[in-house]
Amino acid sequence: MFHRIGRAVVRHPIWTIVAWVIAAVAIVATAPSLPSNSDESSFLPKSYESIQAADLQSKAFPSAFTPSAIVLYSRTDGQKLAPADLKDAQRVTGQLAAKGIDQVQKVIPGLPSKDGKYDLALVQMDSKNAGQPKQADAAKTLRADAKELASGTHLDVKVGGSAAQALDQQDSSQRGQALVGIGTFVIILVTLLIIFRAPILAVLPLVLIGLVSSVANGLIAYATKLFNLQANSSISSILIVVLFGVGTDYFLFLMFRYRERLRAGDEPKEAMINAVGRVGEAIASAAGAVIIAFLALVLSTLGFLKQMGPALAIAVGATLVAGLTLIPAVVSLIGPKVFWPSKSWQKEPENARFAALGGMVRRRPALVAAVSGVLMVALALGTFGFKATFDLAAGSMPKTKESMVVQTEMQNAYSAGAAEPTSVFLTSTDGRPLDKAALPGFAKKLQGVDGVADSRLTALSKDGMTANVTVTLKYDAASDKAISTVGTIRDTAHADAPSGTKALVGGMSSIYKDINAAVNHDYKTVFPVAAVLIMVILGLLLRSVVAPWYLMASVGLGFGATLGATVLIFQKGQGHSGLMFMLPVIMYLFVVAIGTDYNILMIARLREEAREGREPREAAGEALRHAGPTVAAAGFILAATFATMMLAGNSMLSEMGFAVSFGIVVAAFVMAMFFTPSLTALIGHAAWWPGHGDRAAVKPPAPGREKARELV
Repeated sequence: MFHRIGRAVVRHPIWTIVAWVIAAVAIVATAPSLPSNSDESSFLPKSYESIQAADLQSKAFPSAFTPSAIVLYSRTDGQKLAPADLKDAQRVTGQLAAKGIDQVQKVIPGLPSKDGKYDLALVQMDSKNAGQPKQADAAKTLRADAKELASGTHLDVKVGGSAAQALDQQDSSQRGQALVGIGTFVIILVTLLIIFRAPILAVLPLVLIGLVSSVANGLIAYATKLFNLQANSSISSILIVVLFGVGTDYFLFLMFRYRERLRAGDEPKEAMINAVGRVGEAIASAAGAVIIAFLALVLSTLGFLKQMGPALAIAVGATLVAGLTLIPAVVSLIGPKVFWPSKSWQKEPENARFAALGGMVRRRPALVAAVSGVLMVALALGTFGFKATFDLAAGSMPKTKESMVVQTEMQNAYSAGAAEPTSVFLTSTDGRPLDKAALPGFAKKLQGVDGVADSRLTALSKDGMTANVTVTLKYDAASDKAISTVGTIRDTAHADAPSGTKALVGGMSSIYKDINAAVNHDYKTVFPVAAVLIMVILGLLLRSVVAPWYLMASVGLGFGATLGATVLIFQKGQGHSGLMFMLPVIMYLFVVAIGTDYNILMIARLREEAREGREPREAAGEALRHAGPTVAAAGFILAATFATMMLAGNSMLSEMGFAVSFGIVVAAFVMAMFFTPSLTALIGHAAWWPGHGDRAAVKPPAPGREKARELV
């Protein structure tokens, strides 16, 4: 099949390129815009208690005051606010309320801090548009207007809260995306120049994958709108490295094969046809594993991951199609001149270093397997220290952003949970109004929960059927202690709710607790499904029942080693309170799916060597000698492109960038080069049962008469 694809593309390269250009223009011109949603509650389905509480609040208290932004007043010299300063703060608050800023419904005064250094204004926005870009725009206007109104006073005015966090997150994401994009381009360009010493070949994948990127982004926007998925700004940075990292991998797989066929004496166009025919199955299998792993995220209960899965699957699918059509068409038009001015493509290198490594695997496969396995197990021990953090806003931008400064100052000056209190809603279930006499006692019981700073009845619905008890925690809403406290509050509220009533606990801490439960559900669902489907792909590719088991076991070890190393670096080394809650899910899928590419490449080459009549140990050594340079080059580029995410300047992308890049290094330089070939050598012919895919189809060629071979 892949030979037929290669022949059709190489015979009609102009039409193939024109078709891609027309498709790109049409998709980009007609694709819908892709809005970003930073409202964490929108990531959860309606079945969770925090979402049910939010729905109850909107029905029982449609005009309830829930601040979307907080205006924080302090003196520029850091001293206590004087009476004149408080009057200035009241004036600014009143003038902000009178401006009629879009999305802003109310601006009311808050309470001064106990130390007298801070005062507040609370801003309510339209709850229907929570997390949407228009509220970030409103926060931007609030900041500008508040600073202008405070001009000439001793007040320092800052705007925080969820709307301001969305604004800062958006700005941080744009800056991070630019840095990631530039870093990715530079790494790919420089690395390809070093490998091939050919400027055309270094620039070509950047241009072609750039075209693929525009197509993929348009298709993602269509899918997001069609299936009503949630969008998040962080996906853009991930898409850059997926498209250019994976796309460059497939480009390398194809170009190494193309160069090999030219060295074997093939005419240029026939060399490309043979390259597509020989490496097409490995590329398609590798892409299939990645796509299936990403699509497994559809089973997630979190809207963020539900959207990320199809988006990344579409990106890899577009890259696969380009790898089998667009790239061969363009390269076949250019011909061997693509390697200009280098002459090295005309002769086969000795690959002495990889030949030595291959010899070590051939002679001592048990030792190589043991050392590489012990290394991964040792790193995996770090996973026992893993802790999750759920504050997406704080994790996706630097602490120096204004909204983060406000959050920190409020935690120090007020109760840590004051900015985002927990709401306990008590609602009637028997059709009768609530007993007002029982409400103070219910609030008092919640006051007695360890970790609660204050609990008081704040509102009763007009029909008397629902009461709102506002609970202020002693801890920051996203902290482990706050999430644990909310669990106790839920238990107390459910147990002590008066007869004929039901209690629902809402607020950000409650949302984070439900997100934690959702992620735990995903661990038990997404992980196994992705693993089974990837094993099916490996089984079909290798025609073996045995090999997929130890290949997936090795990938599992790589996952454990990666998570352990990330815990050691960020939690132990840098003192982070925890890693972003969705990191293990994303890391598992990237490391398992993309890391499997290199296992597929190596095991396919090992099978090819075995089919030429070599015994298992010799085949493993030869596979490492010939496929090792390809795995090393592709693994380095992909790991380096993911590492550029650490340039984004926020902990979420830094953790993600390190974890995925480290996982790819482990997958390429430990698993694919040493662990997998040495295990295959030890297991021998049984690794290919029941298909016997390693048996020679023809009599092996006489010594010295093999065709020139180099890399897969």
